[in-house]
Amino acid sequence: MNFHRSLRASLLGLFLTASALPVGAADIVTMGTTASVTDLPFYIGEARGYFREENLDVKFVNFDSAARMIAPLASGDIDAAAGGAAAGLYNAIARNIGIRIVADKSGTPPGRYSQSLMVRKALIDSGRFKTLADLKGLKVASAAPGSSAMGTLNRLYKMTGLKETDIDRVYLGFPQQIAALQTGAADVAFPTEPFSTLAVQRGYAVRFMTDDQIFPGHQISVMIYSDRFREQRRDLALRFMRAYLRGVRAMNASIVDGRIGGKDADEFVNLVAQNTPMKDKDFIRTLVLSYSDDDGKVNVDSLEEDFAIFKAADLIKGNITVQEALDPWFAATAAQQLTAGGK
Repeated sequence: MNFHRSLRASLLGLFLTASALPVGAADIVTMGTTASVTDLPFYIGEARGYFREENLDVKFVNFDSAARMIAPLASGDIDAAAGGAAAGLYNAIARNIGIRIVADKSGTPPGRYSQSLMVRKALIDSGRFKTLADLKGLKVASAAPGSSAMGTLNRLYKMTGLKETDIDRVYLGFPQQIAALQTGAADVAFPTEPFSTLAVQRGYAVRFMTDDQIFPGHQISVMIYSDRFREQRRDLALRFMRAYLRGVRAMNASIVDGRIGGKDADEFVNLVAQNTPMKDKDFIRTLVLSYSDDDGKVNVDSLEEDFAIFKAADLIKGNITVQEALDPWFAATAAQQLTAGGK
């Protein structure tokens, strides 16, 4: 209840701000984020004026999970969002909730990862866990059913010959996964960054494998537009995509060995510290970032593989396909325009 009151108050404030703007002022776009390090392209776009150059005034609304963005997207209270390509997203579209996947947000080509297979350090030290086959009989913590972790686990089953029934599944949020590794409530977990690095630094767990090794090219999260934004504010939606992709390209140009580096490192590390709960700049520099595609291209094969897993687990309700959930026009058009313009 408090969350919804806070959201309504934030959106009311945005409406009043928009009402007070003079004629000819920048167009307001509301963007839902989780204030994570993968949101760096947005922060770059804001700080470097990429959005202003498109005559856009972007208002960021932070949510504690991507699932909470669906309702305000459907109602048009926010225009765009970044979240996981999860079963709940497809179910929302199947219920005729007006949203579509429009671009890549993060994925895992070799050397760039999001989640890690973290094994409780005591199991490594004792020799109980030596190979992936040792997952059998262990308590494995991951995010909710229907998340990208299901796809990663399915790849592990294929690699080891294990079945889902061979492990004891526990569903926990990422911070809770780290606590469970510390207390022994979980033996193995799949937290995303920065939680996996925190677990290593605190001595709770060992990073055994990363998801780029388990599922190379896995599509972890995506950009989502509301139908109102896609259809009724089409020019704004394209301008927003151009600015976003400029942020992505600037970020990718600064990545060294998967981490923020190069000549823009100080600027970008500062942006993460200013806009996310991560304030330790030295720690931010240690994080490997998942990959965002320069052209916003979505790995459709990865989405299809995860979708089939969700469907087999009876987590997809209604008639929907991955292709029906996609609208790649904005990313493709924006990328073409930027490349033609030398950006």
